[in-house]
Amino acid sequence: MTSLTAIFGNSEEKPQEDSEKLLQLYWNRAELKKEFADLRNEKFRLQERIKQHEGATARVHQKLNNLEQLLLDPEWVYNVIIYYQLQHLNLRCQSKLEKFAEQLKQQREKRQHSQLVSGWNEKRAAEAGDVERQIGEQRMQVQMLEDHLQAEQHRLVTMSGFMRLFRKRSVTATLDNLAASIDSAQQMEESLMAQYDELQHRMPPDTQGLDIPTKRMINFMILSFAQQMYLHFRSDGLAGMAKESGDKSVGAIKYGGKKECDQIVERVRKRMETYDKAKDYDDILQQRAKLLAEHAMFRSNNDAVPASGSVATVYEITSRGVIKKRDANLLGEDYWNLSEILSR
Repeated sequence: MTSLTAIFGNSEEKPQEDSEKLLQLYWNRAELKKEFADLRNEKFRLQERIKQHEGATARVHQKLNNLEQLLLDPEWVYNVIIYYQLQHLNLRCQSKLEKFAEQLKQQREKRQHSQLVSGWNEKRAAEAGDVERQIGEQRMQVQMLEDHLQAEQHRLVTMSGFMRLFRKRSVTATLDNLAASIDSAQQMEESLMAQYDELQHRMPPDTQGLDIPTKRMINFMILSFAQQMYLHFRSDGLAGMAKESGDKSVGAIKYGGKKECDQIVERVRKRMETYDKAKDYDDILQQRAKLLAEHAMFRSNNDAVPASGSVATVYEITSRGVIKKRDANLLGEDYWNLSEILSR
């Protein structure tokens, strides 16, 4: 019987092995189905991306074909040039506004961090001074205990034999207590020294984000700067034309024939030259920002960007301080990408 079992195996174990194999095959099948589903989803995702890229490529080709047709048309070739001249002006104004906004933010963050570090240094200096005082007190206490210990040791040495016999135990206990007190005071001094060293090597706090009032003040200055550019390019109609070039595609706007287009090019050149040379309008920016702040309204206490309708008045301020008002909602119409440049 034993030999048959050895040859054919245990009949009770075979069903168990078969069930384990079936269970393993089931789990393997489930894993394969899951992997197959993932691959199918990835395939659909890649196919969708290909369609998007194909659509974008088709749109680019369409734009290029449209531009080619415009450049081949004598009536439109100069209009194409003007379109890109104005688009360049629009992007240049946007770049100037972004640079101005970034400088303002960095200045405020630097000032805020400087104030934070200054307060932190004062607090650390006060803590260090308190620890230094405690260290001085501990050292004085150690010195007094050591003097007391030396006096008791001298007293023990100078005792007569009869007195030493009767008072040795009490004097020895006093010496032990003094030695323990000295050791405890020295440990306290070492702990204070470690605390003082930690204070000296403590790192200053990181820069914190700007608060809502500071962000609002920055935004009023950004709006003031945007109005300054608007007023400079408005007199020749270039502000609106530059804005329009950023909103519409090439070929959607016709500026006239060669003569009219040449005049626009010359106007753009002159206005850019005079703008680049313009200086000393910081006081005007500050004054206009205050006027904007006086009339600005916000949707909630946590909003840093004012409602566009509340800052839709453009303040033209002359060098003599004369103020003229114009209606122009630069924020609502998103001149020079203002909505993205403002702090939030």
